[in-house]
Amino acid sequence: MKIHGLQKMTLLDFPGRVACTVFLGSCDFRCPFCHNYELVDGSAPAVMDHEDLLSFLSKRQGLLDGVAITGGEPCLNAGLPGLIRQIRTLGYAVKLDTNGNHPSVLKALLTEGLLDYVAMDIKNSPDKYALTAGLAEIDLTPIRQSIGLLMGGTIPYEFRTTVVREFHEAGDFEKIGQMIAGASHYFLQSFTDRESVPYGNLHSPAKEELLRYLNILKKYVNIVELRGVD
Repeated sequence: MKIHGLQKMTLLDFPGRVACTVFLGSCDFRCPFCHNYELVDGSAPAVMDHEDLLSFLSKRQGLLDGVAITGGEPCLNAGLPGLIRQIRTLGYAVKLDTNGNHPSVLKALLTEGLLDYVAMDIKNSPDKYALTAGLAEIDLTPIRQSIGLLMGGTIPYEFRTTVVREFHEAGDFEKIGQMIAGASHYFLQSFTDRESVPYGNLHSPAKEELLRYLNILKKYVNIVELRGVD
């Protein structure tokens, strides 16, 4: 199994843990604002295989206590469950980042008790979901199923949205709030432009806009916070 990136230590990616972040390649979405597009389009070479990763983790026992698995979309990789099992045998907690489009994989991982935390992206309101995910069309049934799995489960989770001025407005967050009403945690992350972002002329919203969206969402979600915003 190929690993396409490794951040050796992070205090941010896995709440409450000193973790590393593992990047897997490929994704079924084509979000125009994606920071990891080289993982999406396959242009990023693998940096190691799973045996190298496990060797790294075995040497970091006692220094790290968590592994965050992201992408791309990790659930596209058939080797994901086996990799997580091996990581957990080394004593690490595991966090999964997902776009929510693969509820059967998510359910299997949750049922087997392989995950300690899940972060699921909510791209936008239902009527703008396909546009924001860079697709011609999308069936939102899998997205709603994944939302239900997390909200009906027992492990900690968060929903999160990367807010882009060209894609999001106040009305969208009313509809998102209705989609995830009763959720425990929801984070708004401001878009930040980078060289790896596939499309230009995208902008971060003003902090005042983000605070307005946050106040809308407080009607629906228990804890709503801004992340990475000064």
